[in-house]
Amino acid sequence: MKRDEIIRELFRLQDKDYALLQAKIIPNIASEKIIGVRTPALRTFAKTLYKDSDIEDFLSGVPHQYFDEDQLHAFVISLEKDFDRCITRVDAFLPYIDNWATCDQLSPKVFKKNPEKLLPFIQTWIKSDKTYTVRFAIGMLMQHFLDENFDTKYVDMVAEIRSKEYYINMMIAWYFATALAKQYESVLPYIEEKRLDSWTHNKAIQKSVESYRITDEQKKYLKSIKTS
Repeated sequence: MKRDEIIRELFRLQDKDYALLQAKIIPNIASEKIIGVRTPALRTFAKTLYKDSDIEDFLSGVPHQYFDEDQLHAFVISLEKDFDRCITRVDAFLPYIDNWATCDQLSPKVFKKNPEKLLPFIQTWIKSDKTYTVRFAIGMLMQHFLDENFDTKYVDMVAEIRSKEYYINMMIAWYFATALAKQYESVLPYIEEKRLDSWTHNKAIQKSVESYRITDEQKKYLKSIKTS
């Protein structure tokens, strides 16, 4: 399917009310760039495109004109079953991601089966000067290195980040809230020792307190170590 055909299909799937909602929650994207295709419809469309022999033309056509194209691009990549092909596509797409939604929707299933191959790429991405490449790297550490692959050296990688970018600091806070829920005893010292900047420290505690995976006793203690 050629790009003009893809665009026509996206407009056929358009929900104008949803487009208005998306424009509100993703304020850094111009409203005229948002077609307004709901996520389930995009996922279904991505499954069709993934099997299309012309898909490389679409994937290589970055930067895309529309936000919905970026979302579709992320969903197509996430379906890729070959790790090497997937990582090549991710690497090529990351520099063009310009919003939190597309960044967070990019979640290749094949990464879960290949954490040792994924890690060197995360180590490169996390040092990027591009906001959403760093956010993506933190997200991958959160998804794939807080359970059986957990090690505090990965927590160190996130704790050492210093940024003025809101969407990076929000992801750091989300990471630490999730890490506290999954690895409380190992991660708590990072909060106690105030290893994060004040805003991110407090946001991580706020997110933890809102989590059902944190006990009431833990929540009470975390509240007591917020910074003023």
